[in-house]
Amino acid sequence: MPEIQRRKLPEALLTHLLTRVRERNISAEQIVLLARWLDSGPVVPEGKWFKRFDGFILCGEGGLIKTFLLPSQMPDGLEIS
Repeated sequence: MPEIQRRKLPEALLTHLLTRVRERNISAEQIVLLARWLDSGPVVPEGKWFKRFDGFILCGEGGLIKTFLLPSQMPDGLEIS
């Protein structure tokens, strides 16, 4: 099971993630919660996965974070804790 890639993300993916953070009004406090979780070194499944945070849902595939959803949106994949 892979760890989440935090460096050398493809430029298009990084742009997409930053756009989603702005569009979905994800606050600095929520980003801090995400950073703390990432600092814990979570291991994620190879396929699609998601994790619920207060105010957003983080979605990924393998070691890559793919997007941010609103709590009212339906994620795809395996829910992780």
